[in-house]
Amino acid sequence: MKNLYFEYSMEINYSEPVSTCSYTIKCIPTNNARQISENIKIEISPPSQYVYGKDGLNNEQIYGKNGEPHDYFIFKISGEVTVGLALYDEVEDDNQSMIFKHPHGLNKPGEKITEYYKKLNVDGIENDYRRALTVMYRFYEDFDYRPNTTDIYTTAEEAFQQGFGVCQDFAHIFIALMHLSGIPARYVTGFITGEGASHAWVEVLCDGKWYGLDPTNNKPVFDEHIKIGVGRDANDCMINRGIMRGGGPHTQTIKVSVEERVTKDD
Repeated sequence: MKNLYFEYSMEINYSEPVSTCSYTIKCIPTNNARQISENIKIEISPPSQYVYGKDGLNNEQIYGKNGEPHDYFIFKISGEVTVGLALYDEVEDDNQSMIFKHPHGLNKPGEKITEYYKKLNVDGIENDYRRALTVMYRFYEDFDYRPNTTDIYTTAEEAFQQGFGVCQDFAHIFIALMHLSGIPARYVTGFITGEGASHAWVEVLCDGKWYGLDPTNNKPVFDEHIKIGVGRDANDCMINRGIMRGGGPHTQTIKVSVEERVTKDD
């Protein structure tokens, strides 16, 4: 168990003023069997009104609107999250879990992923969690991490065929492999200790519980990951969505920092 302090900031600068915009931001840590968050602080500039809510997958998010002209948008969130309280997340809704049993969107397996799964020859492993771990360990050896080699539209099959990608691609391919194995799996977005950007991993449903596996780092999720949201693929878990008038071309900068807070008693 660890107490992690996180900071996330997103800054968008527009080449032309935005006259009005509506936005949805999905960047609030969830409270579940594995983690508990507290002291969450949100800052938005220029100031705008927003409300809290949840999406169809029970992910926490905020909805806001700014009707004043502006040429920048800054969102910051920080807080503390105690992680590693359990090895799993509880199943909240058995009916909802059904949607994670089948391929969707960016994680659909193609010919090459299907061939690769057959070569793994893991169907004889009866325990679902052990089979998932075996697939992850093997897949990690056969796929490389290379930043800036794919984008948000890259499918699992496209990334697998080129043999490298980023955490999003690791997650999509691994979900595809889990579906071929008959194990329900879902995409998870969040943060991991260190500095950089947001991170993605996978949760697999085994014996009625969701277990986190991080194929990018080849290890189970325990006390280094802060969970933000879940979905069928990355499109369900986008942190920022917006509709605006004006703005023109823009640049976006994202910074994430996660560090362990050690108390004197520790």
